[in-house]
Amino acid sequence: MNGTRLIAFALLVGVTLAVTVWASRRTHSASEFFAAGRSISGSQNGLAIAGDLMSAATFLGFTGAMYLSGFDGWVMPSVTIVAFVLILLLFAERMRNAGRYTVADVLSFRLRERPVRAATAAATMLVAVIYLVAQLVGAGVLIRALTGLDFVPAVILTGLAMLAYVVFGGMLATTWVQIIKAVLLMIAGFALSLGVLIHVGFDWSALFTTAAANHPAGDAYLAPGGSGRSFLDTLSVALAFAIGTAALPHVLIRFFTVPDAKTARSSAGWATALIGVFFVMTAIIGFGARAVLPPEAGEQVGKSGNLAAPLLAEYLGGGAGTFGGDLFTAFVSAVAFATILAVVAGLVLSASGAVAHDLWANVMRRGQGEANETLVARLAAAGIGVVAIAITLAAGPGFNVAFLVGLALSVAAGANFPALLLAMTWKRFTTTGAISGISAGLVTSVVLIVLSPSVWPGGPESAPYQIEYPTLVALPVGFLACWIGSLLSSERQGPEHSFEELQVRSQTGLGSEETAAVH
Repeated sequence: MNGTRLIAFALLVGVTLAVTVWASRRTHSASEFFAAGRSISGSQNGLAIAGDLMSAATFLGFTGAMYLSGFDGWVMPSVTIVAFVLILLLFAERMRNAGRYTVADVLSFRLRERPVRAATAAATMLVAVIYLVAQLVGAGVLIRALTGLDFVPAVILTGLAMLAYVVFGGMLATTWVQIIKAVLLMIAGFALSLGVLIHVGFDWSALFTTAAANHPAGDAYLAPGGSGRSFLDTLSVALAFAIGTAALPHVLIRFFTVPDAKTARSSAGWATALIGVFFVMTAIIGFGARAVLPPEAGEQVGKSGNLAAPLLAEYLGGGAGTFGGDLFTAFVSAVAFATILAVVAGLVLSASGAVAHDLWANVMRRGQGEANETLVARLAAAGIGVVAIAITLAAGPGFNVAFLVGLALSVAAGANFPALLLAMTWKRFTTTGAISGISAGLVTSVVLIVLSPSVWPGGPESAPYQIEYPTLVALPVGFLACWIGSLLSSERQGPEHSFEELQVRSQTGLGSEETAAVH
């Protein structure tokens, strides 16, 4: 067991729990619990949004993918930036103006409230729980590999810290944990990138040519096809990360934490810039690990490549067994752990909001349950967290995390994105269309994942659907179901609010501040 890394992990958890205690004293109302009292500035929210995306999967997974497959590994972080451009252009201001706490607020504004909230809440909870289990499995595996702590206590400790952030601190604690994590991760990324560039004499050409020379594929390492994926498979992965990320509920609800639409736009701009810089650094780290680490490091990095960044930190710090190497690895490892803590807190918060605000207050209590929303949300967060921990422990460390991430992104892309976009842009969009699109996108994603090579019990070669992520099919199916459902709908009487009213409110903010003030 590595004591230095355990101490670094413990210090990090201690700091974040202190933030939670501070936030809990400022969290009383539903607005403060779900939206941090709409008090977050543009730069703070931009850091928090960037922190939501800079998870362990992106930091460790993307660098590992570039270490293993070169150019193909670079595709995922590149297209993820597209997600934030979509958020900036399509959702940031409109979400802030049209909703209060959840994605369902926006959809239910001009559609029949109860069925739309129920369907959207179900999709939100499914995405959150799937992503949550993936993060907890990753946390257990990461902590076990880096510190020697067993998988079960690692998952339980991570889950307990996650529940403390949400149950006691709400969105304010979650936001500041994300901000701290994002700053630390940028520092870690900068330190690793600087170490790599110093090692190659700030010669970018030498960085890539040395990386290619150290890879078994040679120059093909720098060309498309290094991962072995087909063109359609690569396209589907790109769509999953671009469209799915733009529709993740725990990312979208952050636009409810700012005071106005201008700040929402500013926070999206900050997030896009920070993510862009971060992904440049992940490219330097990923290719740098291949260029700098000795050939025998490949076995330690593993088939997933997730340990490329920690091993690079150890090497740049002086090597295994040295004080500098162990200290640098401890810092990078603790930051990677912080990314998991912060992301799982955001996921639990989005799921608890769907239960308390959408299902309890507006579906079951028909708008009369707002007085108990915060209590219900805290209970829901505890319940969701316990269920996710139990599923993670039952699944074990060998569970296919890539499958879970693919399913979460595909559900978000196929179920959430079409309905949300059409609700804000298409006048003829109806409740039937929304339910049809959400249901079709969700079912298509689940079925195709089961039929994919990574899950099919008969083996990859016999899988009926030979593409890893189902987004290539689920996304158009979601749009098509929304369109057909709306055209075939027999709805005659319009909902409480018209499309024109939503357009005015989402574009100008007229009416949104009054609603926020009332509640």
